[in-house]
Amino acid sequence: MAELNKANRQVCDVDIRILKTMQPFLKFDTANTTTAGLSGDSVYAMAKGSRRIAFANPLEGTMTIEAQVYPFKLFALFSDGVIDSNAVYADSQTVTCSTAGELELSVGDGQEIKAGTVFVYPEENFGDEKTMISGTFASGKFTATDETKIAVGSKYDIGYIVSRTSGIRKITFNNKKLPKDYYITQRTVDKDDQGFMTPFIMTAYKASIQRDFELSFSSEGDPASVTLNFDLMEDKDGNIFDMIELSDDAE
Repeated sequence: MAELNKANRQVCDVDIRILKTMQPFLKFDTANTTTAGLSGDSVYAMAKGSRRIAFANPLEGTMTIEAQVYPFKLFALFSDGVIDSNAVYADSQTVTCSTAGELELSVGDGQEIKAGTVFVYPEENFGDEKTMISGTFASGKFTATDETKIAVGSKYDIGYIVSRTSGIRKITFNNKKLPKDYYITQRTVDKDDQGFMTPFIMTAYKASIQRDFELSFSSEGDPASVTLNFDLMEDKDGNIFDMIELSDDAE
């Protein structure tokens, strides 16, 4: 049977597995662009100034995934793949005084305000050290050192650090949490001269993510985009990259 010409215009679906266990980590089908490529240069023995014998250097490869629609778990690839269920972060509230010299400050279930992190200011003076109201915070209540600084019916901006253990997911980035190696499959379909769609698969046997990414948020222009770059390496069996065509599955 004659070889059919094929073309492609469909981004890949991505299946990412943890290399050590082959456990599925993330199935990702909302990428806008996926790429895969290999490069392998050579060095040459010269004879009278001309290349005479070539020596091929080891192959180098990359895979990339670019997306504007993605799950939060995608960012865990840049860390150790772990998503924690507790976090500490800054928050603030505007509270109206109902008892002279005091402010009631409450947070949701599974949240706790860290001691020593509560700072109070008259409304619209948040962060102004000159207007900061001194006092103490305990059991959800801020008590001013000078009762006259907090008047009934007036509003106050309160900043604090909250520790939360409910309804939260956190990915931590530091120099101790190193990325895992992954086994990645990218799957698309080619269209041939006769209009049939043939599944086409690319397999990276050992992919290591480059730990560089940038988040840009803007109220104008295109939605935020995230790009993942993987280096393709040789696994313990010497495998690097496969291209697979499933000819019997053509439709």
